[in-house]
Amino acid sequence: MSWKGGTASLGPRLSGEIEPSGNKNAALPIIAGALVTDQPVELTNVPRIRDVEALIELIKTLGVEAEWTGPNALRIHARTVQPTQLDPILCAQIRASILLAGPVLARCGNITLPPPGGDVIGRRRLDSHFLALRQLGAEITLDQDFTFTTNGLIGADVFLDEPSVTATENALCAAVAAKGTTVLRNCASEPHVQDLAHFLNGMGAKITGIGSNCMTIEGGLPLGGTSFRIGPDHIEVGSLIGLAAATNSDLRIKNAGVEHLRSTLMGFEKLGIVCQIEGDDLIIASGQAKKIQPDFGGHVPKIEDQPWPAFPADTMSIAIVTATQCEGMVLMFEKMFESRMFFVDKLIGMGARIVLCDPHRAVISGPAQLRGSRLESPDIRAGMAMLIAAMAADGTSTINNAQQIERGYERIDERLNAIGARIKRIPARD
Repeated sequence: MSWKGGTASLGPRLSGEIEPSGNKNAALPIIAGALVTDQPVELTNVPRIRDVEALIELIKTLGVEAEWTGPNALRIHARTVQPTQLDPILCAQIRASILLAGPVLARCGNITLPPPGGDVIGRRRLDSHFLALRQLGAEITLDQDFTFTTNGLIGADVFLDEPSVTATENALCAAVAAKGTTVLRNCASEPHVQDLAHFLNGMGAKITGIGSNCMTIEGGLPLGGTSFRIGPDHIEVGSLIGLAAATNSDLRIKNAGVEHLRSTLMGFEKLGIVCQIEGDDLIIASGQAKKIQPDFGGHVPKIEDQPWPAFPADTMSIAIVTATQCEGMVLMFEKMFESRMFFVDKLIGMGARIVLCDPHRAVISGPAQLRGSRLESPDIRAGMAMLIAAMAADGTSTINNAQQIERGYERIDERLNAIGARIKRIPARD
């Protein structure tokens, strides 16, 4: 059923168990990375979300075989790859289309990409991609489209001008096919980057330094097929922590991937939210103090995002709405994207006490009783933050453009309703 929004109203607290989906930001580069081999690849724990479906449609236009073999299982066989003109409409839907540059360049020697789309959270530069691929032997022509060509990729000592996640992923896929050794410095090291590196190693690549900001790739090795399970989405885990805290609920997050949650848990602890770890499960209990912890000397504390392993940028929107339900004052410092905080005006309209200091900083004073409202989702994470706000609010809220949430959260309405939420889909209006 096509739909434009959903409703949520204050009701009973949530309770029970929920398991995060596979990491969207790992699934996307791994799907693209499957194109560097002509052997079949089997992937499991793949989230069935809009961004993944769009990328699958894109690789099919290149002549790649891709089919769902189970609810979250995907088989990709890039027996042949034809670097034809990609659909600009599909490319404009997702940021992930840029991830095809490295793999297809490595496999075919050329690719033309329309500009990628994605969330409206400010400028998202592509210069780091161009810098890395040029140093590996690519020539790049920039017009309305981006054209990448090479007479053969060659390993190099590459220093990225910023630790860009997608640039690191493109460079990894190109480097495994390049002749010689590549040293990739100032690279991203997020869990999804680590997943891609482990996936490529499973195909026969030799990548060392995984999880650090300096990786070494021995290129030109034969690459075969592999089976790989996508890791849990640590951003979804952070979203569920915020949801449990904001609604004063008892939740157990199963298979949460706790080894990647240190910075996330530290950030929520500043808001007075403490999670218990049992094996690989995370338990959020109701009745917590939710009292914002001041810095030494009684100063207003700050939560700021930074490249991994610091507090994740994609969890900032969740932390902001969670802070509206906590006692005290906190400064939120969004360093990565200049437009990500503009959604807070919707929270203010719901009754939140927030001062937006500038595009990067907001001061939140809580707790505030939120009121149901009509909302608009500008991007994936702000959409999820609005859903959390709606579930914590008094009354009914309607979230338009809710398909943005579905780009990153698999069947979120069904899964939350199963633990006590009251979310209803509304058909889209023509």
